[in-house]
Amino acid sequence: MADTNGAPQPSTGDYPNLNPSGNTGSDAKGGIYGSAQSALDAAKNHPLTQSIRDGPVAENVRNQATKTTSDFSNLASARRTPDAQTANGQPLTGMWRCASTLLSWENPRATAISYAAIVLFIFAGRYLDLLRYVFKGLYITLGVTVAAELAGVLVLGNGLASRLRPKKYYTIPRETLDRALGDVEQLLNFFVIEFQRIVFAENVWATIAAFAAALLSYLLIKIVPTWGLALIAITTVYFTPLLYITNQELIDQHLDNAANVVSQQTGQLRELAAHHTGRATDTVVQATKDYTAKAQEYIGTQRGAAPATGANGGLNGVKAEEHAARQDFPNAPSHEPEAPVASEPVKSEPEAIPAV
Repeated sequence: MADTNGAPQPSTGDYPNLNPSGNTGSDAKGGIYGSAQSALDAAKNHPLTQSIRDGPVAENVRNQATKTTSDFSNLASARRTPDAQTANGQPLTGMWRCASTLLSWENPRATAISYAAIVLFIFAGRYLDLLRYVFKGLYITLGVTVAAELAGVLVLGNGLASRLRPKKYYTIPRETLDRALGDVEQLLNFFVIEFQRIVFAENVWATIAAFAAALLSYLLIKIVPTWGLALIAITTVYFTPLLYITNQELIDQHLDNAANVVSQQTGQLRELAAHHTGRATDTVVQATKDYTAKAQEYIGTQRGAAPATGANGGLNGVKAEEHAARQDFPNAPSHEPEAPVASEPVKSEPEAIPAV
C-alpha cells in the first residue's frame, strides 16, 4: 500500500468554483418563482389585459355573477314556514314557499339555472351510461392509487399514497347532516300534502289541471318515451307560470269572459231544471189527486152496496158476518154427555120352511 503521508494533499481551493455567485438551490427556486411572478405581473399590467378586465364584457359578467348569487340567496331564504295553511288548518312546509318562489320567476337566474340543470340531467340519463362512468372513474382512481403506492415503495422505500394520507379523515358534520335530512323531510311532505290537496279538491281548478295532465300523460306514454314525457312535464311546470305572468292581463280577461259564459249557462240550466221540476211536481200532484178521488169514490160505492144486500137477506153489517159465522160452526154443548144404555140382544127366530 502506497504511503500517502509524504504526498501533498489537495485543498478545496484547488477545485474550480462551479457556483461563483454563491447561490444555493433555494436561491435558484426563488429566482424561478420571482421570474414567474414578474411575468404574471407584466401580463396583469398589460394594456390588453386591463382593457379586458375593466371592459364592458367583464363588468357585465361580474354584475351577472353578483345577481345570480343574490337570486340563489333569496331562494334559500324562502325556505321557511309560510303563513298560508291548508283548508283544514294544517300549516304548509317551507318547501311550498320555496317552490312558489322558484316557479314564479321572482329570481329568474336561479329558476333558469335549475331548469337547465334538470334538463341536462334528463339528457344525461338518456344518452349517457352514468352508472358505467361511475364504476370507470372508481377503478381508474383506485388503479392510480395502487400504482403510485407500489412505485413509491419500490423506488423510494415509502408509498406515495401513504404520504398523502391526511392526519384526520373527513367526516360529515352533524349539523350539515341534520340540515340535509330536514330538507329531504320537508320536500317529501311537500309532495305528500300537495297530492292530498289535489285529491280532496281543495282547489277545484288545480284538481282539473291535474286531471288533464294525468289524462294527457296516459295518452302520450304510449307514443312518447319516458325521458321525453319527463322533459315535457318539467317544461310545462316551469314555463306555464312564466307564460301567465307575461300575459296576465290578456289571460285574466279571457278567464273572466269564460267564467261569465259558464255562469250564464249554469243559470239557464238551473232555470230550465227548475221549470221542468215544477211541471213534474204539478203533474204528480194532479195525478195523486185524481187517484185519491177515484179511490174515495170506489170506497163510497162499496159502502153503499153493503146495506142493500143485508135488507134483502134480513141481515146487515156485522150481524150478517156473525150469522155466517154461526151457520158455519155448530153450537157448543151446554150439558155433560150421558153414558149410552146397554140394550139386550134380540133373539132371532128361525125362518119357517114350508112343507112340500
